Amino acid sequence: MSTMPVDGVLGLAAVGPTVLSRAGLERIGYADVFTMRVPGAAATPEQWARAMFGDVPTVGEQFIWQGLLQLRLVPGRSGSAVAGWQIAARGEDWIRLEARSWDMAVNLIVRATPSEVSLATLIRYDRLPASQVWTVLSAVHRRLAPGLLRAAATAVVRVDRGSGQVGS
Repeated sequence: MSTMPVDGVLGLAAVGPTVLSRAGLERIGYADVFTMRVPGAAATPEQWARAMFGDVPTVGEQFIWQGLLQLRLVPGRSGSAVAGWQIAARGEDWIRLEARSWDMAVNLIVRATPSEVSLATLIRYDRLPASQVWTVLSAVHRRLAPGLLRAAATAVVRVDRGSGQVGS
């Protein structure tokens, strides 16, 4: 799974109306979607999200999300959050995670079908510093997202092979 190709698109027009309709944001200043084919990997969107991010944020994620982006995350493990991101909405094949700071609101939308998984990042800028900080961090985000999907696919495949728990 670590060499599987991941396709990415950037911009509101490129991510498409289906992704945008799942957003919990009135307006969107940044949008991207990364998609990877995973034939036969059976997991729910929440299981995929937990395989990507875990139950609590890593030190690196805390540095980026809470330190640099100043996002307010749910502390500790929670059935209503994934790595501190509030589970805000879900459908049969998707889940939306949300976090906010004083200058931005962010949605992460994970979509999972029997043949592919995708991660969309949607951001509403509420104040000027948000767009300036994200302009710099978005380049790092776009480099890391494919690896995040590949690592999650490896974890999900382990579950399919009988270990019993995503990411174990």
